[in-house]
Formats: sequence, C-alpha cells, structure tokens
Amino acid sequence: MTLIVGIDVGGTNLRLGVVECSGTHSQQVQLLEELRFNADFSGLCKANMPDIAWQTILTTIASAVETVRVKYPQLSAVGIGFPGFIDPKTQRIAQSPNLPGLSHVDLSADLSALIRLPVITENDALAAAFGEFVMAAKPIDDLIYLGLGTGVGGGLILNRQPFQGQHGVAMEIGHIIISPDGRLCGCGNHGCMEQYASASGVSITYQQATGEHCSAAQIAARAEVGDSNAIAAYRLAATSLAQALAHILKVIDVTDVVLGGGMSAGWPLMQQAFQRQLDQDLIPVLRGKVNVHISSVGDQAGIIGAAILAQQILQSR
Repeated sequence: MTLIVGIDVGGTNLRLGVVECSGTHSQQVQLLEELRFNADFSGLCKANMPDIAWQTILTTIASAVETVRVKYPQLSAVGIGFPGFIDPKTQRIAQSPNLPGLSHVDLSADLSALIRLPVITENDALAAAFGEFVMAAKPIDDLIYLGLGTGVGGGLILNRQPFQGQHGVAMEIGHIIISPDGRLCGCGNHGCMEQYASASGVSITYQQATGEHCSAAQIAARAEVGDSNAIAAYRLAATSLAQALAHILKVIDVTDVVLGGGMSAGWPLMQQAFQRQLDQDLIPVLRGKVNVHISSVGDQAGIIGAAILAQQILQSR
C-alpha cells in the first residue's frame, strides 16, 4: 500500500489529503482523509518581504503534513500543486503571479529538508487536470482543465500525459490577453483574462461599478436576486473565459473541457453568456463539438492529481 500526501495550495487556502494509490485508474485511487486549512498566502506575500513570506509558507505546509503524519506514519512522499510557473527540469518556482514576490524558490527541496520526505511540486492547475483525468467516469485521452479561483489556471492532458511545456508555462490560459491596455496583472502584463474571469476579477469588476468590495460568493448571491451590477460582473467573467478558451481550442483540438475551482460554483450565472461567446469565437468546424462541464471531483482533483504525479515521478527516478 502506497500512501502519499497530496496538497493543493491556493492563494487563500490549503487543502491536504492522504491518498492511497496503486495506479492511474479511479478504481486504484482512494482518498483516505482530507483536511483544509485557512492560509492567506496571497495576503502574506503582499504584506511581507519575500524571504519572510516564503519561510511562513514552508512552515505552514510542513505543519499541515505533520498533522496527518501522526496518524499515517507510513507516508512515503508529498505531491504539491502550487500556483505558479514550475520549471519542469529543476522543479523551482520561477514566478507566482498571485503570490507576489516569490521568485526562483525551491519548494521541493526546502520542504523536503523540513519534513524528511521526498517532495514533488507541480503547477496546481496541471495537478488538478491530472486528477480529473484519473477520476474521469469514462476513459479519455485528452483533457483541458480550467481552474477558476483567485486566478485562472489551466492544465492540459495530452495523449494521457500531463503536458508542462519546455519552461513549465504551458496552458497559462489565465494570462492570455483579452483586453489590450486593460487591468494590470500580477504577471506584469495588462488585460490578462484572469483579471476579469477569476474570483478576484469579479470582485474588481463589481467594485469598479459600485465602489463596494465584495467576495465573488457575495456577488453571486446578489446576482441571484437581480443585482444588475453583480449580473454584469459574472457576465464579463463568462465572456472573458470563453474568449480565451476559444483561442486555446483553435490551437489544441481537444473535445473535453472541465471547469473547476471555487468560482465554478457560479457557473449557472455564467453558462449562457459563456456558451454564446464561445460559439461566436470558435471556428465553425469546432462549434458543437466541445464538451464543457463542471468538475465532478471538485476540490479533491488537485489533491489526487498531485499525489499520483508525485508517485509517478518518484517511480521513474
């Protein structure tokens, strides 16, 4: 029995699970236990010098691992899905747009030194994509995953394998520019899709219209009772997401697209505008041939994907 800790690091939360895995099929994977921790890493990085923020991130993750290690002393490794550009050769985090200040840090090595277990780090959206692929109800070969959270991440499974790209920035769909000279993004460019389609993007849109700062969940609740500014914020998120996805689908001809992350709870507010924009922007031959659906695995996709990727990478070494 192989037990691996899978961790999904978000801008404002930390999810951890103990995964028993003997293969890459849903029947060979079992999530034994799941824990969630409040961890505002985004706020931490904005309020502190990078070295201080990094040490806090490390000790927070290490403490979370030790929490489950007491119950599962036979843990063999840790797999982490982290929001940022992960170099596929060195595993170093080159940059994390939603955790400002972090640059060329080595989560795998630094955390391993603290907890004395092998650690594998992968982009959080790619880990979630692999989790969706493994847990899919029917066998599939190719999959695009879009994670709607603090930012918007993307992951690609191509020919049943996670695709990282040569520099670890493949499928950074959130940073496709949809509005030249638009909002400043954490990556340094202007007008990136995630500045409009993410939870933080929805909050910005609503605040610009009303002068009031609310969370995406609060704005969704207001949209459901007819708040026109809230409805408009989610409509902009939907059209922005569809525009970016249409460009990706013209390059990567994939049928199955999964939407996950906390913002996907607002999908009923987005679906109609999203589909209309997607159909408009796709080339005609692709219209009606793309299956876009909400994750059936939910928050567990990143945990499971990170754990199984860690197992595969360690076995190949």
